[in-house]
Amino acid sequence: MTEQTAANRDMANAIRALAMDAVQQADSGHPGMPMGMADVATVLFSKFLKFDPSEPNWPDRDRFILSAGHGSMLLYSLLHLTGYADMTLDELKNFRQLGSRTAGHPEYGHASGIETTTGPLGQGLGNSVGFAIAERLLAERFGRDLVDHFTYVIAGDGCLMEGVGQEAITLAGHLGLGRLIVLFDDNGISIDGATSLSTSEDHKKRFAAAGWHVLAVDGHDADAVTRAIRKARNVTDKPSLIACKTVIGYGAPTKAGTAATHGSPLGKDEIAGARQKLGWSHGPFDIPEPIFSAWR
Repeated sequence: MTEQTAANRDMANAIRALAMDAVQQADSGHPGMPMGMADVATVLFSKFLKFDPSEPNWPDRDRFILSAGHGSMLLYSLLHLTGYADMTLDELKNFRQLGSRTAGHPEYGHASGIETTTGPLGQGLGNSVGFAIAERLLAERFGRDLVDHFTYVIAGDGCLMEGVGQEAITLAGHLGLGRLIVLFDDNGISIDGATSLSTSEDHKKRFAAAGWHVLAVDGHDADAVTRAIRKARNVTDKPSLIACKTVIGYGAPTKAGTAATHGSPLGKDEIAGARQKLGWSHGPFDIPEPIFSAWR
């Protein structure tokens, strides 16, 4: 493991810890997806995403859309760690509480950095195609000197099963929206159990048939994810799907890879075991200064 990969894993574990702790404190939520996609999100935000937390409405920022909105603690943790002023640690501690910015599913307008309301499966994926069309139109009108950004999406199996998702990916492929990159959380688990209970589709072939550029990687290999995103950014005539093979609830000692991590708190014993397995010896909501500084 390189020094950079080691640093990436520490930063990703900060997301996992905040997700576990916030869902546990709320006694409600979805810890599995944030834990599984933490490595992918860390690579995206630390190496590729163009944004400025002090100017959240900068017009040419890259857009990040969490289509899998049930995993909202992934987004809230990222906004806090990267320095969005209104996503304080207290907001994370008040996850899913009345009046907080940290709703169970991200709500546009509740906090800076939430680009669109997501939660109904497939909605964020559909929105992202609209965002990418808007980028194309603005670039044609004002030129690449002013408009030069990407739209990135994290989507899960549920998003890809919905009809609106199929319509959206077909349109994106037809229009050749090369600045749209979807990171698919390919964990094979739904809230009811294995996805094989309800679908046997090959999503990668489906996207390819719709005219997308398709890649597949180990979602826990930061270097592989980095290479895949770099390749996707260089394909300018097609939108890209990167299927990231992940373990839902990564780090949980007995529940990782199972539906038990999807939509329920892990429990105090499982969280203690996850901290030990991940080498995370810090208390609830405690992010060590070196890791916090690396994020900032």
